Amino acid sequence: MYPVTKDFLGKPAPPGYVAGLGRGASGFTTRSDIGPAREGATGGKEGSKRGRADDDNDDGNSGRFANAENEEGLFSGMAYEQDDEEADQVWAMIDAKMERRRQQRQQQRRRAKGAEEEGARADEGEDPELRGLKRQLQGLSEAEWGAIPEVSQVAESAARAKRRRKAAVGRRGERFAQVSDSTMVAGLGLAGHDREIGTETEAGAMTDLVALGQARDDVLRLRLDQAGDSASGKTTVDPRGYLTSLNTVAVQNAADIGDIARARTLLRSVVQTNPKHAAGWIAAARLEEVAKKPARARALIAQACDNCPQSEDVWLEAARLNPRDTARAVLASAARSLPRSVRVWTCAAELEARAGDTAAQRRVLRRALEFVPTSVALWKAAVALEPPDDARVLLAHAVELVPLSVDLWLALARLETYDKAQRVLNRARRAVPTSHEVWIAAARLEESQGRAEAHHQTGAATTSLGPIKGQDQDQDQNQEGTEKSLKLAEGSLKQAEQIESQYHARVLRVMTKAVASLANSGAALDRDAWLAQAQQCERDGYVATCRAIVAASGAVGFDAGDSDAERSAAWAAEAERLVPGSLETARALLALAVEAQPGRAELWRAAADLERAHGPAAAAEAVLRRAVQYCPQEEVLWLMAAKDKWARQGDVAGARVILEEAFAANPASEAIMLAAVKLEAESGQPARALKLLERARSDRGFGARVWIKSAALLRQLGRADDALAVAAQGTARFPQAHKLWLIQAQLEPAATARQTLSRALRACPAEPVLWTSAAALEAGASVPRARAILERARVHIPREPQLWLAAVRLEARHSADAARALLARALQECPRAGALWAEAIVLEPRPQRKARSVDAMKNTDAGDPFVATAVARLFWSERRPEKARTWFARATAADPDFGDAWAWWLRFEAEQPPPDDASDHVARVEAACAAAAPCHGQHWPPIAKDPANARLSTVEVLRLVAAHLGTAAAAPQL
Repeated sequence: MYPVTKDFLGKPAPPGYVAGLGRGASGFTTRSDIGPAREGATGGKEGSKRGRADDDNDDGNSGRFANAENEEGLFSGMAYEQDDEEADQVWAMIDAKMERRRQQRQQQRRRAKGAEEEGARADEGEDPELRGLKRQLQGLSEAEWGAIPEVSQVAESAARAKRRRKAAVGRRGERFAQVSDSTMVAGLGLAGHDREIGTETEAGAMTDLVALGQARDDVLRLRLDQAGDSASGKTTVDPRGYLTSLNTVAVQNAADIGDIARARTLLRSVVQTNPKHAAGWIAAARLEEVAKKPARARALIAQACDNCPQSEDVWLEAARLNPRDTARAVLASAARSLPRSVRVWTCAAELEARAGDTAAQRRVLRRALEFVPTSVALWKAAVALEPPDDARVLLAHAVELVPLSVDLWLALARLETYDKAQRVLNRARRAVPTSHEVWIAAARLEESQGRAEAHHQTGAATTSLGPIKGQDQDQDQNQEGTEKSLKLAEGSLKQAEQIESQYHARVLRVMTKAVASLANSGAALDRDAWLAQAQQCERDGYVATCRAIVAASGAVGFDAGDSDAERSAAWAAEAERLVPGSLETARALLALAVEAQPGRAELWRAAADLERAHGPAAAAEAVLRRAVQYCPQEEVLWLMAAKDKWARQGDVAGARVILEEAFAANPASEAIMLAAVKLEAESGQPARALKLLERARSDRGFGARVWIKSAALLRQLGRADDALAVAAQGTARFPQAHKLWLIQAQLEPAATARQTLSRALRACPAEPVLWTSAAALEAGASVPRARAILERARVHIPREPQLWLAAVRLEARHSADAARALLARALQECPRAGALWAEAIVLEPRPQRKARSVDAMKNTDAGDPFVATAVARLFWSERRPEKARTWFARATAADPDFGDAWAWWLRFEAEQPPPDDASDHVARVEAACAAAAPCHGQHWPPIAKDPANARLSTVEVLRLVAAHLGTAAAAPQL
């Protein structure tokens, strides 16, 4: 029989065929064949279920291949090689370059759009034809420009024509108009009718508008006070009065603290349940005391003493509740029950002290020390009652019994002589090696001994001078004896200084050992703690110890790697923090700083400022002398030394010598040259000053300040022609020096000054003072021209408060409404300008000034001098002198250099009635202004820089400015 030949033999297998899959032999399949084979081979219901299960377990991975840019599923199995990294870097560079190009295009589009919007704003409301006409105006000469008629003339002619037309109409017939409400109300008043200011509500009640206005004023006044307190850091609540009112609050009756009967029952249950509970007995006794039953309270506390004899609190409460005699017996029983209780013995001693029996108090304390010999408090109380000799004996015994008490050691050392005190402190140091107080006491001891010996030597020097001999003795012998005595006195004084310096060196050695010893003992203090000890020594009068503590502990808290600059900066900051409370500590810190970095001029300036503000003149001179030796190229230090020599000591020759040395060290210094000129000019040597200036002008190395000073000095000396020539030469050489242009314009006639200011504006278009000066020159002849100049100035210098203020004041001369409208625009451009807000307060009608003041303080910086001065003037106008004085003080404290505030304050004080007390407010204002030496303001500089006032002092200028403010042209009165 022939075998059957299968027809599929020799044929290729169908797609997805796996041999043996139907009978479960799937072990020969590969990973790539699993999916298609199972999917194709599994059919029916079971296959569909398995397919759905696989779809459910896909975990959202089916969407990985949906995005062509997502390579997670496509290339996740491939290795990331160097070629891939280079390709990614190239594409990243391309993306970054495209992003930069896109940002540049966006910036160009934004700039172009901004320029278009700015041009549209500039041309808004302007006819295109007028733009062409305005361009033609650029070719007009000054003569043609002056021939243009003013607006006021055209307006006046139009007004005359209108009046003529009205008169013609009136002649033809009568015309009538409605009567205003104010006229009708006035007519009612004349007719005798009752008038009430108010409105009637729907219910028929009258609303009092006057009361509403007063309430509004009160609210604004309260907001103004609160805003001022927040600006100065104060509060409107009186803390002392508040605490006093709290002390007056008391419980009305016993029922306010609970039901006394119920509390008594509860406490009785407590003490009956646990008779040894001391707190329960004390609470029950105090409850009876509150209930005003002292006898029952004493009975309860007596039972408590019987039940709780070992409780200090019970015995002390019993002594408090009983009268003095009974309390003495109670404390005696307490001492028998608790013989080692310090509180009981202290209470017994205090009881005798209140009775005034010192002997009994001494007996009690000595008896207490027999039972409690280690109590420091009892030893201190006993020593305080003894005379020095007995106290020394007691302390000698006390330190043996309580060797760890530093206070007892120090008290014993204070009572001993110098040699014995040294031995006592050495014993204390060995007993308590971790105590810094012992080391500080040893340093104080050395300083006190050195001071005593130096004082003794100084007294010997004074005695060596001897009495003045009589006139009948020989004059030669008298003179010879006097010289001899003087030499002996000088030698004694030098010896005293040497003795004191030796003891100061001992003090420094003691504190240096103290810092090292405490560090080795593990009880080292940080720098703040050492500074606190130094300040305490300074307060106690031990200056050398204070300086030694600072010098010895200066390196504490710094790492070994910290530089000298970091250390000196930290010491200077700490010194600034301690001024003016601890001057000696600050001096010591600055001495450390300059010693670490002697070449830093800032540290020398800080030390010199400290001495100039709080020290004697000799100390400041010594510091500055050392400073210029280490920093000879610092002009400021030379100028400070010369000014200190001239202003504080009145030594013109010494100041001249210092400036000569300074100029030798800095031959090209313009500041030193001008300081020498000022010294010669103000000391009555104008010829020498002019000679110095002439030599400086011939040197090409000096700048415009020399020419400005030359012109100003010549102008003060009355040589106007020479001053004008110097100013003209200076403007030709330094066209950017606007002060030279101003001096030249002030020395020229009006027509020439107009041309000079025109050239100055072309050379210095960014200087507001030139624009305001040009506008002020034109305002006297033509207001429209002045207005046009200020408008041009605001185009060149936008958002400049000075220009807006000049324009507002120009409009205020003719129309207050126009000035307020222009001021509103100015505040939109410069919302933080205090000068504009102050002008807004002045221009407002009286009812709106308080509200305007509140707005001004909200929109300006805290303590703005312009706003504070305006608020002070507002209170002055309301007859509230205390408030006005407070606000004037705030204005001068916020900016002491603002001279207008000082002038307004002086004028205010001068118009006030004499005070009831002995204080003179005018003198105090003048003294404070002289110390501040202001230089700026709106009214101060023109008067201070007037050539006629060149030699006046600060107080004299202050009086002139105050008198000038009283005129209507200077400033409007509130």
